[in-house]
Amino acid sequence: MTLNDLPEKDSATIHAIGGNPVARQQLRELGLVPGDTVRVLRRAAMGGPLLIECRGTQIALGRNIARQVIVG
Repeated sequence: MTLNDLPEKDSATIHAIGGNPVARQQLRELGLVPGDTVRVLRRAAMGGPLLIECRGTQIALGRNIARQVIVG
């Protein structure tokens, strides 16, 4: 399952981050690394970004990048 598939208000642990090296580096710089717990706070309408929380920080992620984060 990807972060994009995670229902609103649910939490999961990051297992892996796929995608190209630039996307992986951007997510790492945002503090998203395997082993972290993330929670989807809100989903914007019409395919807009996800608002997530990781380590007490809220982060908005586009749906394409959220599809690169494997959670479980």
